[in-house]
Amino acid sequence: MSSRFDERRWTRLRVPASSANLGPGFDAIGLALSLYLECRFRPSDDLKIRVEGRDAAQIPLGPDNLIWQTALAVAQDVSESMPPIELEIRNEIPVGKGLGSSAAALTAGVVIADCVLGLGWKAPRILDEAARIEGHPDNVAACVLGSIVAAAIDEGGCTRAVRLELPQRFAVAVVVPDFDLPTSKARAVLPETYPRQDAIFNLQRAALLIAALATGAPAAFPAALEDRLHQPYRAPLVPGLEEILKLRAPGLLGCALSGAGPSVLVFYERGREEVCNLVRQIFALHGHDSEVLHTPIADKGYELEP
Repeated sequence: MSSRFDERRWTRLRVPASSANLGPGFDAIGLALSLYLECRFRPSDDLKIRVEGRDAAQIPLGPDNLIWQTALAVAQDVSESMPPIELEIRNEIPVGKGLGSSAAALTAGVVIADCVLGLGWKAPRILDEAARIEGHPDNVAACVLGSIVAAAIDEGGCTRAVRLELPQRFAVAVVVPDFDLPTSKARAVLPETYPRQDAIFNLQRAALLIAALATGAPAAFPAALEDRLHQPYRAPLVPGLEEILKLRAPGLLGCALSGAGPSVLVFYERGREEVCNLVRQIFALHGHDSEVLHTPIADKGYELEP
């Protein structure tokens, strides 16, 4: 065990929220948001978990806590025993809303296990392990690297990720409705196979989206956010989504389902924040209240302070 963790002092960790898919980039493109899962942990004789903050009542306080379960999984992978810890959690990330709350918890669990067990893993290894547990790399890549990421898992099981910066003229916000959508339910409606023309449609737009984000070309939008692989199938689960995806207005670059939903990611030209209210109005027409989170993209991924 790492000697730095033998002392009975707190170690601090924070992990950003994330939005994934960004329209056509299904399971491949994500971005980190300045909402955080903050943890303090230290050695303990027994497992102790305390939670405060947003949706605290939905975060388990016992051995079934996702952070702890992930730490146990990492320990098992490396044939180690995970000793008990005292864990304090302060959460800012809406749970069950498509903002990567589970990916943040998974990332936190991997980092905590690495620290407690003294594995000495660097960020690429943390990312590999988190992506293996999560099953797809987009959210956890944003949690680890920050900013905007394009990610893939290669044939050897390693995650390859490239980070981009959001152009200065662009901004993002998230509109969070007053209902949840379990990821399992959103995944269940997706087909096993897709027509060739739909695959080509998404490949073209995913390439266009990366190019637009890399160069700051607004003319590529809203076409760069169009999708045929997941949003059409999930639209019946998110009242108003079809209308939201068709929104057009000055300064609005386009909208996309955030992760598996039901939150909506809004891209707009800086200074035109009012376009987010158009999304709220459509949710309201379908009987749902919502809130706008003007969350800047997080420049950094997870941060650990011994």
